[in-house]
Amino acid sequence: MSADASSNNDRAALTPGAIVERVEGILSADLPAIVTAGDPVLRRPAQDVDGQLDDDTLGRLIAAMRRVMHGAPGVGLAAPQIGIPLRIAVLEDQGVPDPAVAEARFRTPLPFTVIINPRYEAATDAVDAFYEGCLSVPGYQAVVERHHSITATYTQPNGIAVTAGFEGWPARIVQHETDHLNGRLYLDRAILRSLASDAEHGRWAQPTVDEARRGLGF
Repeated sequence: MSADASSNNDRAALTPGAIVERVEGILSADLPAIVTAGDPVLRRPAQDVDGQLDDDTLGRLIAAMRRVMHGAPGVGLAAPQIGIPLRIAVLEDQGVPDPAVAEARFRTPLPFTVIINPRYEAATDAVDAFYEGCLSVPGYQAVVERHHSITATYTQPNGIAVTAGFEGWPARIVQHETDHLNGRLYLDRAILRSLASDAEHGRWAQPTVDEARRGLGF
């Protein structure tokens, strides 16, 4: 998540050996490139992490994903976004300095978190609608309605299974990155009349999307 037709072989799950080979190839770069919309890896459900990577390789992959996320910059990155079809995502958000924006968007800081094989479900019926962007869809933002509060289950890098609650903006980040792991982009959920280029988004950068609703008619 940003801070502000394939062959049958392409569709097949990779063997553990092929996964390792792909990971090592991608990690050979100082800063792996972010895959953008149109690459099939972003449109296929990622494979569960199930022992394909040893602890050292997993640790190096997570560290590289964190560097890519910070360098973009973004507040989340899923492994498919660097071409690796595994259910791993990294999340981290320092929040925003404007207290009015933070309050309106429920944007509380999210410490660095790694989620492996995540699943989530809504904890309440409440939804929030805010602009989102994506590192794999550069240049645009759009409004997406997402659950305000979720309960997520995932595995930590140390192998411990966790069930945790997320609310507000942190919940949005978890949902956005889990969508990536399911082969979905945020535009699949977006209110398309809200779509704005980065150059135009500034006029709709208020704490809420009320002005954008009136101006763009959604």
